[in-house]
Amino acid sequence: MSFKVPRGTQDILPGQSEKWQKVEAIIRDICRVYRYNEIRTPIFEQTDLFARGVGETTDVVQKEMYTFEDRGGRSLTLRPENTAGVVRAYVEHKMFGAPDQPVKLSYLGPMFRYERQQAGRYRQFVQFGVEAIGSADPAIDAEVIALAMDVYESAGLKDLKLVINSLGDKETRDTHRTALLQHFEPNIHEFCSDCQNRLQKNPLRILDCKVDREHPLMKTAPALTEFLTEESAAYFAQVKSYLDTLGITYEVDPNLVRGLDYYNHTTFEIMSTASGFGAITTLCGGGRYNGLVQEIGGPDVPGIGFALSIERLLLALEAEGVELDTASGLDVYIIAMGDDAKQKAVELTSTFRAKGLATEMDYLDRKMKAQMKSADRLGAKYTIVLGETELEEQAAAVKHMESGEQHKVAFSELVNHLSQQS
Repeated sequence: MSFKVPRGTQDILPGQSEKWQKVEAIIRDICRVYRYNEIRTPIFEQTDLFARGVGETTDVVQKEMYTFEDRGGRSLTLRPENTAGVVRAYVEHKMFGAPDQPVKLSYLGPMFRYERQQAGRYRQFVQFGVEAIGSADPAIDAEVIALAMDVYESAGLKDLKLVINSLGDKETRDTHRTALLQHFEPNIHEFCSDCQNRLQKNPLRILDCKVDREHPLMKTAPALTEFLTEESAAYFAQVKSYLDTLGITYEVDPNLVRGLDYYNHTTFEIMSTASGFGAITTLCGGGRYNGLVQEIGGPDVPGIGFALSIERLLLALEAEGVELDTASGLDVYIIAMGDDAKQKAVELTSTFRAKGLATEMDYLDRKMKAQMKSADRLGAKYTIVLGETELEEQAAAVKHMESGEQHKVAFSELVNHLSQQS
């Protein structure tokens, strides 16, 4: 019987995992600069958390969640996104009482959605995201967007497009909801069953439908920006002003609604415009979610955040032909000829590693030529050859692989010599 990786998942093998590590290092450094501290939440949560936080009418909750019952009869769900989980932790641990506000958090980890696998989209995928909870200042909206753009640009992407919109406040949404009902209701029978169900529950979700996106009524649907209250319009104008100050180029798309119910006011997506990237161009999405903290049992505290897929970031880098620097950083490869030399190689390997030098040796008892090829293939900076002569002289030839220069160095001085050169 043979086993294969489950459908919609992938094995990230050596050679590829180094790219992930590079991207993750970029992300962590940017979070350090922006002061977004890491939070790690459970991979599964109570199912009701996502139904309440993400929204019962969303595709995520209705179609894509991995939900199961544990042995105690509790309904649990593998996290399909992490904003709800982060907000739950924020409320449970009373982070709203911290002296420094807003609370700025970041996360990086696997999420799970049962959906059709496509390029860069998996059923288990890795998301990086941030949440800034506790401020209704438009400047924090601009900061969150800037952080997301910074991640992509620091990784080397250039073909990017930022699209923004405002979903307004509750008054805006209520007025717009009435207009959408009047617009779609007479012809709702022409739409898919999902849209028909959404009409009364949440007609805004119709605009996010993937099945009926080309229906003529979609193009003539009333734009939410036409119904913005004076306060919402002023807020959105301020966000745009801050983005202008930061030199961040953007487009306003009145039809951008995002796929989760908790969004209001600012919403945004970052897309790849690289040729050959694929039909689905979205790399990152986010927005403001005032009211979500209260919905999950906390105080009435505003928040904003985003999430991006690491898989799609790597796909965008590939589409633009960007090569990440993933050199292995192997400092030393020790070549041993004979049993006594191998004993010394084991000793030196341990000594070098204890001093922070990345070291490798042969474990297949291959001939010198094969070991030298291995050292070259692994990108070793130096090689050390050990044989009978070296053991007698208590010194080894240290070869710099790039220049070909070679120096005889006493065993007792090898660590100092290599540390100074590295």
